[in-house]
Amino acid sequence: MPGLGRVGTVEGMSDTPGGPGSSDQGPDDNNPFKGTPFEQIFSQMGGFGAGGGMPDLNALMSQMQSLFAPHDGPVNWDTVLDLARRAAAQEPDPTVSTAQSGAVADAVRLADHWLDTTTGFPSGVTTTAAWSRAEWIVETIDVWKVLVEPIAGSATAALGQAMPEEMRQLAGPLIAMLGKASGAMVASQVGSGLGALAGDVLSASDIGLPLGPIGKAALLPTNVEAFSAELPDVTTDDVLLYLALREAAHQRLFAGVPWLRDHLISAVSEYGAGMDFDTSAMEEKMRDIDLGNPSAMQDALSGGLFDPEPSPAQKAALEKLEVTLALVEGWVDEVVSQATADRMPAAAKLQETVRRRRAAGGPAEQTFATLVGLELRPRRLRDASTLWGSLRTRQGTEARDGVWMSPHLLPTAADLDDPLGFREDSVAPGELSDEDFDAGLRDLLDGGDGSDGRPAE
Repeated sequence: MPGLGRVGTVEGMSDTPGGPGSSDQGPDDNNPFKGTPFEQIFSQMGGFGAGGGMPDLNALMSQMQSLFAPHDGPVNWDTVLDLARRAAAQEPDPTVSTAQSGAVADAVRLADHWLDTTTGFPSGVTTTAAWSRAEWIVETIDVWKVLVEPIAGSATAALGQAMPEEMRQLAGPLIAMLGKASGAMVASQVGSGLGALAGDVLSASDIGLPLGPIGKAALLPTNVEAFSAELPDVTTDDVLLYLALREAAHQRLFAGVPWLRDHLISAVSEYGAGMDFDTSAMEEKMRDIDLGNPSAMQDALSGGLFDPEPSPAQKAALEKLEVTLALVEGWVDEVVSQATADRMPAAAKLQETVRRRRAAGGPAEQTFATLVGLELRPRRLRDASTLWGSLRTRQGTEARDGVWMSPHLLPTAADLDDPLGFREDSVAPGELSDEDFDAGLRDLLDGGDGSDGRPAE
């Protein structure tokens, strides 16, 4: 490739005017990869200095070998993990201390005790953890594989389908290299994205999805302390306990509703797998790419070559996903509000801060949108919280939690439009036969799917 030819001239340029050995050169002149697809990859790997100068070629060539190393699937996850940890390490990421681990464990233990009074679901916490940012990356990488690979595979397949026949003949052996370069760019983007996300998340379930191991309630003390510093009127202990309550509530819900974890994760992965790329538009753009210009492919990629247009089915799936996320976050919001009502004066302020952070879409949600192609915001969080609270007030905690017996019983987007009216005309638990209601709820709380209870609507 033309861009690679410039690498071999680096040593020979050392004594030429304006070359790497010249004192009058600018930072851009000291970058042999400027204008090539590799400039973006190397920049994401931290290969260039602050002034954009010459990278450490030995280190970068080693990383390039890992990027292009044989691997299963569309993404090299060993490389993603390495790049993500490097990106996270660009900011201080101290090892979690014994005191911090103890504080998290104590907070989760107290949170679980408080939640015992707000829901019939038993504790879902089997172990606690205080993670550094690097540990968050390692602990959640298995779920990210499930979330990211479908969209990466769709993009790679679309690129191959969109390649005009005349370009195939012209490119010859370069086609395989372009495929590898595309995979390398995906790996570098995912790695840098996860590294950035690690600097923002507060817990294992902070973005609404169960990213961590089942039953492990985990918080990130470094990020929690940074979040707490933005709330000068609230003590760090209250912030930690409030976030522990949210994490423990998520764990209860995912443990108590067996189908929910797979339901959410599969919905995201299916959305990505069904991404419908406009290959005809991509083909037109590909026809205009000059293979003699090494920056042409990079310009095409950054210029929207892979921009997908959601299909009607995907739009419907996205609405369903957003509603489910809102219901999860709304339920957590409701039970945590109950648990803190008479115990934590600062809870109202923390609740509002977390609501705005989740609904507005902070860095975590923006990074997730980049990684998997959709925005993960519970836009209807307030409506969902109101719906769950209203149902509990009218029919009791068992009726509220019993809605989770089956996905068919969950409120819809239309129900969130009128949260106070959800099941207003339906029978209360006392009007059902005790045998039917108790059987369904008992099955759900014991780890079943609730199929023994109320029929699906």
